[in-house]
Amino acid sequence: MGGVFGRQDTSRRGSHGMKLESRMVESMKQRAAHGTSVKSFNSIIMKFPKIDEGLRKCKTIFEQFDEDSNGEIDKEELKNCFHKLEISFTEEEISDLFEACDINEDMGMKYNEFIVFLCLVYLLNDPAASEATKMGLGDLESTFETLVDAFVFLDKNKDGYVSKDEMIQAINESIPGERSAGRIAMKRFEEMDWDKNGMVTFKEFLFAFTRWVGIGENEDDDE
Repeated sequence: MGGVFGRQDTSRRGSHGMKLESRMVESMKQRAAHGTSVKSFNSIIMKFPKIDEGLRKCKTIFEQFDEDSNGEIDKEELKNCFHKLEISFTEEEISDLFEACDINEDMGMKYNEFIVFLCLVYLLNDPAASEATKMGLGDLESTFETLVDAFVFLDKNKDGYVSKDEMIQAINESIPGERSAGRIAMKRFEEMDWDKNGMVTFKEFLFAFTRWVGIGENEDDDE
């Protein structure tokens, strides 16, 4: 996968990107205030199969959004489908989200990028996610909620970001006294921290998660 994102990325994209990240951070803080059902990092790992199954059901909605069936969703296709679904996002918000998820900057969202996009829509606007589930994806909402809960669990100080120390703490809670815990935490953190700034955003976490469950940007349509 090409491109980097996070705080450096939002800066590069300008004020709209920074505004979007601020919204994501605030939304995550609000979720954190309600607590999380996730109690350990191991419990996140145990949920991988179910999350994987839920994410792969996004293929249906991806194919409906991809009107020209070229394996990518462009801005116009995205706007058309938001209009059909009567999702209450402005064109500017849709554009900002599109650019945030189009990590290769090729003006087309691939399948894994689209999954991240839908989860960010869910985080920022629950009613929008509810509309999306009407397209035959009834359990999509619970899958996204599990991902939000997982991030809230990792974000120990509830500031909307996950730090290296927080990742180590989460791993140590799951396997106390295990010498390899620190190495495991560092490896997972490095996989998430694409811009190497020492802080992981929810978007970075989501992209890492799609790789952990085996959903890559170059997946064939038949997979």
